[in-house]
Amino acid sequence: MEETQEMDMARKRYEFKKTLERLAEKEGSGTELITLYIPPDKQISDVTAQLRDEFGQCSNIKSKQTRTNVQSAISSILSRLKYYKRPPENGIAVFCGTINIGGDRTDLQCEIIEPPEPLNTYMYRCSSSFELEPLQQMLGEKEVYGLIVIDRREAYVGFLRGNRIEPVRGVTSTVPGKQRKGGQSSVRFQRLRLIAINEFYKKVGDLATEVFLAEKDFYERFKGVLIGGPTPTKEEFEAGGYLHHELQKRIIGLFDVSYTNESGLAELVENASDALKGLDIIKEKNVMNRFLQELVKDDGAAAYGEESVRKNLELGAVDTLLLSERLRRARVKLACPNSDYTEERTISLEPGKHIKDLDFGTCPNDGGQLYVAEESDIIDELTALADQSSTDVKIISDDFEEGSMLYNAFGGIAAILRYRTGY
Repeated sequence: MEETQEMDMARKRYEFKKTLERLAEKEGSGTELITLYIPPDKQISDVTAQLRDEFGQCSNIKSKQTRTNVQSAISSILSRLKYYKRPPENGIAVFCGTINIGGDRTDLQCEIIEPPEPLNTYMYRCSSSFELEPLQQMLGEKEVYGLIVIDRREAYVGFLRGNRIEPVRGVTSTVPGKQRKGGQSSVRFQRLRLIAINEFYKKVGDLATEVFLAEKDFYERFKGVLIGGPTPTKEEFEAGGYLHHELQKRIIGLFDVSYTNESGLAELVENASDALKGLDIIKEKNVMNRFLQELVKDDGAAAYGEESVRKNLELGAVDTLLLSERLRRARVKLACPNSDYTEERTISLEPGKHIKDLDFGTCPNDGGQLYVAEESDIIDELTALADQSSTDVKIISDDFEEGSMLYNAFGGIAAILRYRTGY
């Protein structure tokens, strides 16, 4: 049940992200594109009243074409809002206007989105592009952790944002080595060394406090601090109370790490995996590591690339299907107008591009122009294949090293197999 819910959430995020990419590519001439955000507590009647008022105000627009296009968009929105007695639970976002589709052609398009989180603002805006920032913010990380790696030579501070490790900056110390120079008493040397260590810890604490407390929506989003380093440095730092009290009480744990520069942040997250095991990044890293471990074995049960994975899915040999969140491909069935030929292809889809605008060539039998008879998103199509053999499906983000590797090195499609098939 939990895995099904996680998959549903990952799919919804993927679809939402793809929709926003598509809307971001749309452009109008002048200020013809209307963005309308209706929060859940807004009366639909109030919105329609304002839209009718805006329709009347359009008479002041000097350009006849712009005036006509804006009025057409408002009319289109009004006709759609008739079906709503009240806004849905999270409100609605409406994007409507005359879109430039190339070749001096335009098309009046209207799209309504029910966002994954409640809208907290009402907005009506006309522009040459759609206002997407309120929705794009919903793709942001909901949980943020502070990361500190420290030894007596250097320290580095960063964030774990959802699935992404974000380094911020580091500091170096002036703590002298354990060997004193000639002319100093050992007692004086040790006292000066302890003073320098304390000053360095204070410097790191001040940096972490400055960085972490500046985080937006700190009290809602900031979930805790992870501290990494050798013993006894990390223990001394934690026990000394060098962090602001709001951060000190959010310390999740101390973890051994080998590096205390920028690369130590990733090691800290890795070594803190038990403490963070509920996080998506840990789950995704674990499944990607399983795939990579199988891949390097002589008899490893792993496959990658669409052709190989597709064959293994058809054989029912896939235990876990790994799909990159960055995949932007469609599976299409092409047909000849004379009904004497069909074929299937996978095509890449760039944001703003439409399948109907692509040229698929001609029928090898009679030269007729091939057309798209069926189309589906590649993730939909492969997931449907996976469902036939109860295969686990994971949509992997590229916000961490292994997730990025899935897309860049393995084409965004990979699998952990139940048994080797030779494909």
